[in-house]
Amino acid sequence: MRGSWTISRGNRDIALALALLALQVGALFVLGQPWMSASGQLMLWANNPLSPETSQQIADWYSLSHIVHGFLFYGLLKLACPRLPFGVRLLLAMGIEISWEIAENTPMVIEAYRKQALAIGYAGDSILNSLMDTAMMAMGFLFASRAPAWVTVAAGIALEALAAVAIRDGLVLNILNFIHPIPFIERWQAGFALTATFLPLPGRQRRPTKRP
Repeated sequence: MRGSWTISRGNRDIALALALLALQVGALFVLGQPWMSASGQLMLWANNPLSPETSQQIADWYSLSHIVHGFLFYGLLKLACPRLPFGVRLLLAMGIEISWEIAENTPMVIEAYRKQALAIGYAGDSILNSLMDTAMMAMGFLFASRAPAWVTVAAGIALEALAAVAIRDGLVLNILNFIHPIPFIERWQAGFALTATFLPLPGRQRRPTKRP
């Protein structure tokens, strides 16, 4: 009896996870976001943060921020709801992440991000990229559940430092600029946007960075 109950609970969690993903897809479709890049390319990694493929492909530099989301959600939910089963906490984390994925693709949030130095022309995520952002969060959550706390903290700091060095952005910098733009950070990021080079796709205007 106990074994059958465990299997049933697992099936329920899977069904709820799929329902959350379906909600994410449906909401983004209603908001008018494309299924994938308009270029028709399918890439595992979009390396140039200023290229039109960032926020459209499977992964890019901002995927690191979503892994850090998973670290944070695991720690916060473990502290706030220690008695909840792991599967339920993961579903809660997915709910938070998907809520943000939907919110960041609304016209109001997109317009707010366009005011940042690295996001002029930002138009939101493709549905593929948004789903992968949720998957990256889940990967971070699972990593944090297995690794010692100090390893997770060190990994989070390392990912943020890597993004800051590589593209002058990251989760912390993005949140700071979204809540209250900081002039010297904006100038630092603007310098990157002006000096970095990329080859735009034929017939496409530049669409810089996605948001974490």
